[in-house]
Formats: sequence, C-alpha cells, structure tokens
Amino acid sequence: RQGDPGSSQFYVSLEDNLMRLFGSERIAKMMDRMGHKEGEVIQHSMISKSIERAQKKVEENNFGTRKRLLEYDDVMNKQRDVIYKRRKNALFGDHLKYDITNMIFDVANSIAAKGKATGSYKDFEYEIIKTFTMESPVSENDFKNKTVQDLTNILFKAAQEDYQMKLNLLKEKSFPIIENVYQNQGSMFRMIQVPFTDGHKTMTIVTDLKEAYETQCDSLINDFEKNITLSIIDENWKLHLREMDDLRRSSQGAVYEQKDPLVIYKQESFHLFSEMIEKLNKEIISFLYKGEIPA
Repeated sequence: RQGDPGSSQFYVSLEDNLMRLFGSERIAKMMDRMGHKEGEVIQHSMISKSIERAQKKVEENNFGTRKRLLEYDDVMNKQRDVIYKRRKNALFGDHLKYDITNMIFDVANSIAAKGKATGSYKDFEYEIIKTFTMESPVSENDFKNKTVQDLTNILFKAAQEDYQMKLNLLKEKSFPIIENVYQNQGSMFRMIQVPFTDGHKTMTIVTDLKEAYETQCDSLINDFEKNITLSIIDENWKLHLREMDDLRRSSQGAVYEQKDPLVIYKQESFHLFSEMIEKLNKEIISFLYKGEIPA
C-alpha cells in the first residue's frame, strides 16, 4: 500500500518451512479433495488458524531453546563469578593475602588427602618438596597414624611459616638490586620490570621503583604476588573455557543414551571446574614458594 489507506494482505505458501513443519500436508490433501489446483489462492479460516497454531508452536520452541541456552549459560556464569572475584582480589589487592592463605590450606589438604589415599609416605613427601620446596614436617610414623585433617593442619602451619620466611629472604635479596637502580637511575625510570623465575618459567613483574625502594621491597613483593596470581588464573581460565566449549558439544550426544544433555553438562562441568581450581591453586603456590630474581 506504500502508506496509503487500505488493508494489508499476506501470502503464505503451504510449502513454506514454517507450514511444512506443522501440518501443512493435512491441509494440502484436504484442498486437493476439494478440487483446488496448485498455485491457486486459498482463503479459509482453517488456513488462518493453522498459521496461528504454527506460529505459536514456533514461538514455544524458540522460547524453549532460549531457556535451554540460558541454563547452559547459568553454569558458566557461576564459574565466571568465582574466577572474577579472585581476579578482582588480586588486581586491586583486596583480600589477596587471605586468598593466598586459603590456597596454601587447600593445597596442603589436597596433598594430605592424596597421600593418605595412596598410603605412600614417599609420594606424600615428594609432593611437599615439589610444591612447597621444604622438608616434610610429618614423620612417616605420624603419616600412618594421623587423619587427613591432622596432616593438613600440620602441613598448613609449617607451610605458612615457611612462606613468610621465604618472602623475607626474597626482600633481603631484592632490596640491594632495587637500591642500586634507584640511586643510579632513579631519575630515568618510574616503573621497572623485575624478572622472577621458579626454575622453569620466568615472569616479568612491573613495579614502582620509588615505592619499592621506600618500602624496602614490600611493594615489590605485593606486585609479585598479584602478578603471579593473575597470570596463572588467566592462563588456566582460558584453557578451561575451551574445555567447556568442547564439553557443551560432546554432551549433546547424551540424547542417544536417553539422558538429559544439560544434566551431563552440569555434572561434568563441576568436575572440570574443581580440577581447574585445584590445578591453578597448586601452580600459584608452587611459583610463589619457588620464585626468585635470577642471578
């Protein structure tokens, strides 16, 4: 009508995808019996109602699909909230020390639980050395007789004390370097890059030169903890997102086993997330304990 007064008329083919999905064959057969020829315009209340029913079914299907997608997204959103909260704590320094303390406890608990499960004191001792770079505070006899909780508490207490000693030692070793750069080149640089290595991987920490000098490397240690935590969280989170995409696709195959793909997705995603958290906790703690400025 191009805007002129009048009425609009819409044409829908019975071979349209919308109609074919929702019962157009029945209408087509009826029209054949009534003598209507192919290509002829049909105006009938039954056709209008059929279109309305088809549209309603499509809308219901689309709503169900959107609802299903939101349920999948909800799983990811809950995991994202946990990770982003930890990133925020590290990025702005809020509760980072508290998070590190929790990670030390969780790693200690994991080592104790796995050690008791295998019953191998040597494996237990090796994991302590590999992760915390310290001797086992638990004797072989105590390892056999004490519970997982007891072992966790002993290991956590020893690891916490050892961590503070290592941070103090790291500050003592770092300060002469910072002092030398500040006194000789302080007017040239505001921010400096300080490399830290755990013996395998090297990460560069950016820190304020003047602040590091005036705090006798307290600010450098804070930046060290912050950057290591952020880097390892981001690295593991990116890998986890790829795994979740793969899981989302593979879980659709559960339909052939007469299982709900969403239920399978939720169960498997929980296991993947738990494993990822355990892995990144261990990697962060291991680097913090081993990290030093290379000679």
